[in-house]
Amino acid sequence: MNPTNENAPTDTIRLCDADDVSTILRIINLAAEAYRGVIPPDRWHEPYMPLGELQSEMAEGVAFSGFAVQDELVGVMGIQHVKNVRLIRHAYVLPEWQGHGVGSRLIAHLRGADETPVLIGTWAAANWAIRFYQRHGFELVPEAATGPLLKTYWHVPERQIATSVVLALPALSEGGAARLMAEIA
Repeated sequence: MNPTNENAPTDTIRLCDADDVSTILRIINLAAEAYRGVIPPDRWHEPYMPLGELQSEMAEGVAFSGFAVQDELVGVMGIQHVKNVRLIRHAYVLPEWQGHGVGSRLIAHLRGADETPVLIGTWAAANWAIRFYQRHGFELVPEAATGPLLKTYWHVPERQIATSVVLALPALSEGGAARLMAEIA
C-alpha cells in the first residue's frame, strides 16, 4: 500500500489509544489543510484541531481506528456511539497517502456488520469528502433534516450547522430522519 513501493509490508488497522494522541493530532492537522480556503474563514482556526479538543472528543467516546504501515499511522477515523446511531468522526489521511485506499479501508472497518444507522457530518463545501462518502454507500440527507440531525447527535455551533451536510447509511428521507430522532425522545 506504500505509494512508492507496491511490495511494502502488510498494512494493519488497529484501535488507537492514548499513546497515539500526538500522531492522531498530527494527521488531522496536516490533512485538514485541504479545508483552508474552502470552509468559511470564520470556522477555520490554527491549529485546525487543538490538543484539548481532541482529548475532549476522545473523552466523549470517539474511538479512533488507525491505518498503520510498518507500525506508523498514516490515517485515522473515529466512531462514536450516540443515542441510537453511530457517527463517523474525524476521518483524515496524510496527504501523501490519500488516494491509496486508506480511507476506504478505514470506513469499511468502522461500518462493520452492525446494523445501527451511521451518520457523517461534513462541510457542505468539501465536495471531495462528500463524494468519498457517497462512493461508500452514504447518501445526503434532505437539507430540512440536516439541522435537526446535527443538533440531536453533535455538539456544533449554529454557524457550523448552517455550512454543513449530513450523510447517512442507510439513506434517510426527511421522514426517516424524524422517526430516527423520535426514537430517542
